Amino acid sequence: MSHDVSETPWTRYAPVQAWDEAMDVKGKVREPYARVYAEIDRMSGDDLYARAESLANTYLAQGVTFDHAGEERPFPLDIVPRVVGADEWDIISPGVAQRVKTLEAFLADVYGSQHCVNDGIVPRRLIASSQYFYRSVAGIEPANGVRVHIAGIDLVRDQHGIWRVLEDNVRVPSGVSYVLSNRRAMSQMFPELFGAMGVRPVLEYSQRLRSALAKAAPEDVDDPTIVVLTPGVYNSAYYEHSLLARTMGVELVEGRDLECHNGRVYMRTTAGRRRVDVIYRRVDDDYLDPVAFRKDSSLGAPGLINAARLGNVTIANAVGNGVADDKLIYTYMPELTRYYLGEDPILPNVDTWRLEEPDAREEVLDRLDELVVKPVDGAGGKGVTIGTKASKEELAQVRAQILDDPRGWIAQPVVQLSTVPTLTEDGLEPRHVDLRPFAVNDGRDVWVLPGGLTRVALAKGQLIVNSSQGGGSKDTWVLGGVRHRGSVAPPPESRVEFSGVSAVPQAAHPDDYVHGQQQAQQQQQQQHQQQQQQQQQQQQQRVLQQAAGSDPC
Repeated sequence: MSHDVSETPWTRYAPVQAWDEAMDVKGKVREPYARVYAEIDRMSGDDLYARAESLANTYLAQGVTFDHAGEERPFPLDIVPRVVGADEWDIISPGVAQRVKTLEAFLADVYGSQHCVNDGIVPRRLIASSQYFYRSVAGIEPANGVRVHIAGIDLVRDQHGIWRVLEDNVRVPSGVSYVLSNRRAMSQMFPELFGAMGVRPVLEYSQRLRSALAKAAPEDVDDPTIVVLTPGVYNSAYYEHSLLARTMGVELVEGRDLECHNGRVYMRTTAGRRRVDVIYRRVDDDYLDPVAFRKDSSLGAPGLINAARLGNVTIANAVGNGVADDKLIYTYMPELTRYYLGEDPILPNVDTWRLEEPDAREEVLDRLDELVVKPVDGAGGKGVTIGTKASKEELAQVRAQILDDPRGWIAQPVVQLSTVPTLTEDGLEPRHVDLRPFAVNDGRDVWVLPGGLTRVALAKGQLIVNSSQGGGSKDTWVLGGVRHRGSVAPPPESRVEFSGVSAVPQAAHPDDYVHGQQQAQQQQQQQHQQQQQQQQQQQQQRVLQQAAGSDPC
């Protein structure tokens, strides 16, 4: 699309009726975005599109894909980063850590003595009727008391700029591979800007995760064997499974690679059986163990749950965590935070109606055309109905579903998610975003990855940001790290090389980068030694030739 040569990519940018994170309503650039704004302002529209095309080609070659309507597609990464100021992160990070600690306490309680039920904090019927509450794992005590090793807490920013928790993900939260890949790609696109702004690094995630998993090993194990359990190459998140296994330096296995004997889990290898101590599973609960759950599943291994109960293997995240993801439990999180931690929530929830309560249900049914209705066990934006955009037929269907199963639904007001500048066919335009920070719990500390996965709704006015619904992503830049000035070289994240040979990104872990440097140094030393040897051989030949009375040609 051609524009006046005097225009910059920002010329036509205009925030909508939502909290725009880059500009206020008067068009003034917010402080965290000042450098990003200035950098893009120096470009022409053609320059920005060319850089975006280069970024897209990099992702296509890398094989970064997601599942959309049953089809694997390259994952869209927008060229404009999302910037989070240090002061904002000082709210988000402790808020997410507090949330994880509450969820951890709740899960230990609900699969143990159930004090929260006996004390009237959570109704007993709510726990008993949850689809993801598994009585078969009650009483299993993890080695270091951790059930939520990895959490993905979805946040949104409302029209007033307030960060709120939208939902919790403590079963098998996914998406961190896109965080790592986004960072590596973007730090190559804007290496100087990235370094000058003091963007906090994210590539230590794999190291943090491996350390946490090692600390979760059975007590009698000093050097644990850790594996990543994947459903296989046809799973839509296989890219992530293979990336995390490789960057942690552990084996990627399928259910057929594992076997259980005498209450222990073993991995088949070319050198024979090897005991497995920690399983980072990316397989849903129902498919993990055909003895305990679905008998027709071949994705897990018979006997896994028994081995976990005996304390001979740790499954991360723990089986049964899904009860904490239930969107009805979500409505009790403020009370649970005060109950377990004695603290007020740092990050508030979105206001929510519990439709199993008659008064709330009546109000919601009267206001269906202005509210958002969600299934309590839904994921990926599936089953969500936004009343303001729904047809009469869709509203009638939702009404019937609520009346048929009030326990299965919640309702919330339409939250005008904050917007971030996004490159579209018509130039830079505001698009709605959410944020999924990832937290790693090692039993002593909850570490929150600085940034997380920003998902962006690419369609104008769209409020559902999930990739499965056609959304894309942005690199999330959290400020407050080390800044590089002048001619100082950009940080290592921007110097990590891509490889088009494998669909799995290369050198996504800091240790890989260091290892790569060491290899390069060794190669240089070998080349230098070879050159010295060649020079010595040539010198010897010249001496021999001179002694023979002939000159070299």
